[in-house]
Amino acid sequence: MSTNENTDSDFWLRLDNAAKIYPAIISRELTSVLRISVELTERIKARQFSDAITAIQNRFPYYKVKLKAGFFWYFLDYENLPLQVKADSDIPCRAFGKDEIMFRVLVKGNRLSVEFSHVLTDGTGAFEFLKTLLLCYFEKCGFEIPADVDVLKATGNVAEEEYEDAFNKHFTRITAPGIKVPAAFQLPFALKPKPRFSILLGILPIREIVEKAKEHEVSITEYLIAVYLYALQEVFDKLSEKAKKLNRKKARIEVPVNLRKIFPSHTMRNFSLYVMPEIDFRLGKYSFGELVKVVYHQMRMETDKKLINKIISKNVGSERTLVIKSIPLVLKSLLLSKVYQHGVRKYSGVLTNMGKIDLSPELNKHIKRFIFIPPPPNRDLKVNCGMVGFNNQLVLSFGNITKSRELERTFFTFLVQQGIPVKIEILKT
Repeated sequence: MSTNENTDSDFWLRLDNAAKIYPAIISRELTSVLRISVELTERIKARQFSDAITAIQNRFPYYKVKLKAGFFWYFLDYENLPLQVKADSDIPCRAFGKDEIMFRVLVKGNRLSVEFSHVLTDGTGAFEFLKTLLLCYFEKCGFEIPADVDVLKATGNVAEEEYEDAFNKHFTRITAPGIKVPAAFQLPFALKPKPRFSILLGILPIREIVEKAKEHEVSITEYLIAVYLYALQEVFDKLSEKAKKLNRKKARIEVPVNLRKIFPSHTMRNFSLYVMPEIDFRLGKYSFGELVKVVYHQMRMETDKKLINKIISKNVGSERTLVIKSIPLVLKSLLLSKVYQHGVRKYSGVLTNMGKIDLSPELNKHIKRFIFIPPPPNRDLKVNCGMVGFNNQLVLSFGNITKSRELERTFFTFLVQQGIPVKIEILKT
């Protein structure tokens, strides 16, 4: 599809495998909306930014869509609506209305944010959109854009692989049975009054974290998963004996994995799965060294391509069965809602790592930092975490809907005790 064909009213998309569950569970609180922000060194210039928005109007037709209900499945229908820039003055990751396209561009001072419904894409797709918009803005400001910067050009044609369903493309039928995963420990904190969602930022120097991770011979992600499990273990240990007996005894972290690093794909839609390293409190208290070792081995085992293929086969294969295909959408939505509720009880926390961002030395000097905020957690999970690195700074964002910050306090206190300085901020809206 070339950009001058994007007004074709016949353009529509089936939901990808990861997206199918979200329409069944979306609400004003459980929005399934993620956010990626970039804070620049200078205030955003209105005219140049308006020119950049105009330049990319037709570059991403697979995002200019509305969610529509068919008889058996939801689908995405193209809407030739102009991209609107709004003031960033509300809580992050708000739900989209029925008459809105499912992403938004927000500006406040020197901060540019994009928010996407998970129905459309994952963090990787959202970031690629932000990167295209950002570099187009830099170009309008007169900055030189190095030729080797990896970005989708604002004036480029839209390749079909950008909006392909990569789950279906890489589906291989595998008959091996799945492994039953029991429910996990859930944080015992009381919920806040509405609106509940708030963001606590922890800013850490990457060099110090890399050094600590190297001491344990693990990656930064594995090191911080171990810290997360340590914090959960501390929360569990402080419970009364009665509360310990009533709660689940396994702590499990859901860690999204970008499948584009495992399978050849340039899709801008969802293409992520999850691995879930865990510990069992019944086995006794884990030292931090033991936690790191557990995470290291479980992460390598669960990201094996054959096991990932097995999960894709189970997920995509189930939606292809005649029984599932023939269930009307109203009943299918009830079923998917139950599947979701059952699924979220299997993990105690979420840690999403967007990785380290590096555009080019010439462009990096105009950027202060990036912030990634995963969708608001549900009432069982209560807290989640996203992180992204830039220059020598790692920004962790804890999203929380409870009255307690005990988990975050334990998490960051441990890092400080390890010699890693932490600066804490409340995200201002």
